[in-house]
Amino acid sequence: MIDSSLVSIVVNNYNYAQFLTQAIDSALSQTYPHTEVIVVDDGSTDNSRDVITSYGDRIIAIFQTNGKQGKAFNSGFAASKGEIIIFLDADDYLYSYAVERIVSMWEPKFAKIHYHLDVVDASGESRGFSYPQGNQPLSTGEVWRSVLSVGTYRGTPTSGNALSRKAMENVFPIPDEFNTTSDDYLSVLIPLYGEVGAIDETLGAYRIHTTNQWALTTVSAERIRRFIRHDLQRCALLQQKATELGYEVPDDLNIRFFGRVWSRLASLKLEPQEHLVKSDRSIVLMYWGIRALWKYSTYNWQKRIIFSLWFIWVALMPLPLAKPAINWLFAPHFRPKLIAQALSTIRLLINQRAIVK
Repeated sequence: MIDSSLVSIVVNNYNYAQFLTQAIDSALSQTYPHTEVIVVDDGSTDNSRDVITSYGDRIIAIFQTNGKQGKAFNSGFAASKGEIIIFLDADDYLYSYAVERIVSMWEPKFAKIHYHLDVVDASGESRGFSYPQGNQPLSTGEVWRSVLSVGTYRGTPTSGNALSRKAMENVFPIPDEFNTTSDDYLSVLIPLYGEVGAIDETLGAYRIHTTNQWALTTVSAERIRRFIRHDLQRCALLQQKATELGYEVPDDLNIRFFGRVWSRLASLKLEPQEHLVKSDRSIVLMYWGIRALWKYSTYNWQKRIIFSLWFIWVALMPLPLAKPAINWLFAPHFRPKLIAQALSTIRLLINQRAIVK
């Protein structure tokens, strides 16, 4: 990447005045000099406007009526001039060296580069883990193959992605039906237009708090149903776009990713009357989940066993016994310390055995 390439950081904000200053400051304090900062306020009703206007001409400010995330992304992209674009959620922030790291490894073949994010709470204190969880490596290379096969890949939330303008021009503007799931719209489609690079370090922070749209601070059937609705929309989008590009997508795409299946099992178990996929049955979802783990996932055999046991337990146990397992899976910060320590010990022993061999 040429050192003079412009990078656009688009901060999208709605009623996050309490976090907004840290987000904007993190964008302005990048060690890479050729950076523009655009702040899109999507009709906030708090004092966000005052925060934004206080920066004067140090940023490009856009104020619009509330149109949800998709409209904010569209406005930010239209105003940007960078060859690389980062959409930074206003409740997250970047480390000062983030853009410099991204530019240093950027190549023309990339549709995007993603990187790890530390998870923090509302006050900025570490939650003790990062995304992806468990220090798992991010997907790289021809990620479109995984997208077309199982409908997903190992990535990070919105603020953990630097996107190619050239790739983005193929998918913008974001359609109205994806106004509240624009991050997923981009996650699914961008890898179809180039390779994906990964930086194996944390370049920013993802904040979990009570008003996150997707992050679970409490586990509820209603929130999990949002994930399911989201996944169904994702698969339909992929089917449509893949057909347009001349690719084939398997008919059973909905059940090839174990994460998609365990959301459906958890929802069915917690509130069967409200569950979105009326044909679902616990035993069948258990089978699909275990099948997806062993046939399509890249997890090692230890993790496959652990999550297979999860599917069996949740499917067969009554709700009072199944619910703690659901909480354990969907909200890692709810996990008892003793269990977390035990899992860490198991991983350490496995790694030590691998070294000895």
